[in-house]
Amino acid sequence: MLIDTDVLIDVALDRRPHSDLASEVLDRLENGYRKAFIAWHSVSNFFYMVAPSQGEETARDFIMDLTRFVEVAETGTEAIRYAAALPMTDFEAAMQVAAADACGARCIVTRNMKHFRRSPIPAISPQEALRKFF
Repeated sequence: MLIDTDVLIDVALDRRPHSDLASEVLDRLENGYRKAFIAWHSVSNFFYMVAPSQGEETARDFIMDLTRFVEVAETGTEAIRYAAALPMTDFEAAMQVAAADACGARCIVTRNMKHFRRSPIPAISPQEALRKFF
């Protein structure tokens, strides 16, 4: 599975009511129940959303901790071309799909389902991820 940026931000900023399920997904991943990935660009998006309110050190610590149990999907030029060719209106979501494709993820865990309507890789909520995979 690939974890979308919004799930990470929900945890780091404790955005209620979403943070509870998002935290549970990350806790299960940390305990080794599944293999998961994040997109490379999620790291910078996360940092710039979290650092202003939580501080740069806290944002960096979260990223360092996260990458102990979640891998960054390896992407490059072909992945960007793939994202650009997808029939999706949200390019950042298309980049998530390209990252998911690059790492062989079977789903994208997100809270923002509407951006993934035309995704060739299914998007599922954190609640559904917990039910299906944990």
